[in-house]
Amino acid sequence: MGILVLTSTIVSSFRTNTVLRTALYPSKAKETTFFHLRGGSDAVPSTPLSTAGDLSASADDDVTAPTSGGEAIIEAPSNFGMGPKSSPPGILRSTFSSVPWQKFPNYLTYARCIAIPALVVQFYLDKSPAKNIHTSLIFSIASFTDYLDGYLARRWDITSAFGAFLDPVADKLMVSTMLILLSGKYGRLVAIPCAIILAREIAVSALREWMASMGLRDSVKVGFQGKLKTALTMVALTIVSALPDNSPFGRFASVWDVIATTGFSMLFLSALVTITSGSVYFKAAAPALMGEK
Repeated sequence: MGILVLTSTIVSSFRTNTVLRTALYPSKAKETTFFHLRGGSDAVPSTPLSTAGDLSASADDDVTAPTSGGEAIIEAPSNFGMGPKSSPPGILRSTFSSVPWQKFPNYLTYARCIAIPALVVQFYLDKSPAKNIHTSLIFSIASFTDYLDGYLARRWDITSAFGAFLDPVADKLMVSTMLILLSGKYGRLVAIPCAIILAREIAVSALREWMASMGLRDSVKVGFQGKLKTALTMVALTIVSALPDNSPFGRFASVWDVIATTGFSMLFLSALVTITSGSVYFKAAAPALMGEK
């Protein structure tokens, strides 16, 4: 009998303290309650808890805080780790739900980084007749991941500070590597647009870093011309890297001659767009550069 009285006193004291703490510190109600209560609302209970059955939720129950409707909600998967604006899971994500899909865009960026040394090895060590086709395939697949990781990040509402940093770095390193490799092979046909593109990338990167230090990075964020320049350059390099050795430029004696002319023309066009897109960034930053902001 004494044990029952003592237990009743402890439980009553716990309930009283919980109600008083909730009334005095409503913002800390969730922190000071050691049990999830079934029923009620987030507000202070209007009547004291009367039975031990009110404390029926245990630590093993997968229950969230009660809602105003009086029913506790069982926690559900948070859209497989995606952002709140993510599209609903498709067949692939639903079937392989254990796969960390939210990291997949970053994995694609890592693959693009790995493709850089792979391109160098393939370019110099492959001795097969189709070595140029192989080089082009590696570059084209790596270039496609640039589009795919951005598309998936937007569709799945995924943001990553490291991914935002690494993605443009991987693009620039991959394109720069291919430009340098092809400059050694074709000379001025690639060296001239290569010099223009690399000079622009260095200048704009320095401009963005300086504008960021001034708190004005949004003034020079990537626009349509910058994306067009990247797409043109990647397509042009895919074509040029696939050409047979010693492909002529400006002649139309064969299909490869036409393809070569198209590829080199696109490369010079991308160099032109590189200049115009770079001028847009410097024009936007001119007031800050001239001390007018």
